[in-house]
Amino acid sequence: MPVPAPVAAETVAISPARRGAYLVVLVLLPVAALAAGVAAAWGRGIGPRDAVIALVMYVISIYGISVGYHRLFTHRAFKCRRPLRIGLALAGGLAVEGPVTLWAAEHRRHHKYADRPGDPHSPWAHGESGWGLARGLLHAQVGWFFTARRRSDRRHWVPDLLADPDVRRLDAAYPGVVVLSFLLPAAAGGLWSWSWAGAWTALFWGGLVRYAVVHHVTWSVNSLAHAFGDRDFRTRDRSTNLPLVAYLTLGEGWHNWHHADPTSARHGVLKGHLDPSARLIRLFEQAGWAYDVRWPDPSRLAARTLHPGPPGPPGPPSVPEPSRPPEADRKG
Repeated sequence: MPVPAPVAAETVAISPARRGAYLVVLVLLPVAALAAGVAAAWGRGIGPRDAVIALVMYVISIYGISVGYHRLFTHRAFKCRRPLRIGLALAGGLAVEGPVTLWAAEHRRHHKYADRPGDPHSPWAHGESGWGLARGLLHAQVGWFFTARRRSDRRHWVPDLLADPDVRRLDAAYPGVVVLSFLLPAAAGGLWSWSWAGAWTALFWGGLVRYAVVHHVTWSVNSLAHAFGDRDFRTRDRSTNLPLVAYLTLGEGWHNWHHADPTSARHGVLKGHLDPSARLIRLFEQAGWAYDVRWPDPSRLAARTLHPGPPGPPGPPSVPEPSRPPEADRKG
């Protein structure tokens, strides 16, 4: 039975002014930053100091989206102590992809209507012809930010997050986190080089170029990982496993299994499917900072597999007995 189109209660209208802001912040500025980065790299290259700062900011931002915004807040693949929860939300905010409640709302709607009418960013929105797919890929990568007249209603999609006082405070603080996303690399570069020139180059590479790369790397999951790659698992959509995207997103590109079992804390479940985000969650669990982790269920994995393949890396059993922290820690 086809999934019905979203009802009015699931979305809210957005103003032309907000759509214009999305166009500037999420489309034009990242493209301009990437173009400037290519020109600068071609002309002068990037120094080791700026490369280190940009890489550190990139890894923090990607983990913030993958482990924080996506697996923790959107899909509740694990629970964690309050300081880690706040830290992951802040790290996700450094990616400058929106406050956590809006990000999670859009993604939950995507899962309900994946590659069907109602999906906010399916690459198949314009049909299956070559031209239609080209338009769809552009739509899924960036176009939906400024062409959509409606966005997901947070009251409908994420009432659990809106009920969390910490999340509400993080949403309110999001503009400051965006500023911090650019101040941090600038401060690091200035202090490292003890010069204004070092601050400016670090702001360029670790701030502007990094934010642009993070955007297009993570959004390639919406576009490329729904159009190209392998389909190893049975799903109702066209999600795929795409190695290059998986490597760049620290595991998010193993997207086919994610759609087969959205609450799984590990996305890379086959042999060779490296998933650094799942490894980080595992480290948090071993340290006692994360608990109730939803590891892949072997029976569900077998039931969803389209064709036999080599097993994935060894790991904890499926949904093990939760290792809960002490009650005092859980409250703190």
